[in-house]
Amino acid sequence: MPSKSSPAAKDQPKKAAAFFDVDNTILRGSSSFLFGKSAFERKFFSRKDFWRFALAQARFIWKGENNNKLASLKDRALSLVEGHRVRDLEELVDEVYDRHIKLKLWPETVRLAKDHISEGREVWLVTAAPQELGDVIAKRLNLTGAIGTKVERKNGILTGQLVGKPVHGPAKRVAIKELAKTRNLSLKKSYAYSDSHNDLPMLTAVGHPVAVNPDKILTRYAKAADWPIYDFKKRELKANRD
Repeated sequence: MPSKSSPAAKDQPKKAAAFFDVDNTILRGSSSFLFGKSAFERKFFSRKDFWRFALAQARFIWKGENNNKLASLKDRALSLVEGHRVRDLEELVDEVYDRHIKLKLWPETVRLAKDHISEGREVWLVTAAPQELGDVIAKRLNLTGAIGTKVERKNGILTGQLVGKPVHGPAKRVAIKELAKTRNLSLKKSYAYSDSHNDLPMLTAVGHPVAVNPDKILTRYAKAADWPIYDFKKRELKANRD
């Protein structure tokens, strides 16, 4: 969880940070799908529920993101974790990382994140995925932390309700602005990385936006704005052909 800054910290020069989207930016594919796969293997839900979730994910990725699809996907995902123990979720996200996520990380994006750490910047993952999943990825990669979607818990049980909004689209911009205030960060000095035009609110909030594996709309926007563009998908495809 982001910590609040002290009054003395506000007198210090503002630091820079780097904000990374997760799905298709630092990770090949969808973290939520990988989460669902492991949840099914642990019998969090039935095979039927898993394939419904998988189909919704496929449509979400193939046809692109919008608020209606996000709401539908969010409601389905929350219904699947409702009633489960928080302890089980924490064990599950560790398993998701070990069995699936670490095999699908984009090494080039991970290298960019670690370069920022080496240069003294904070590095935050900003994702619509559950906070617990973002925390595990950040911890395993030795990054500063994560901002993710929070699921309500009562007496150690997941209620299936959100705390606040999903961290998606404009909500990412709000989240990094709030983080910048609490951690004395300069967004003007900071960087943001994403593959999706839905993250334009976050990308345009920083001084150094970068498109990574961008969709068509973000590609056009990034070219017009003269932003750096990294397409690791094309590099990987070319390498495989060679």
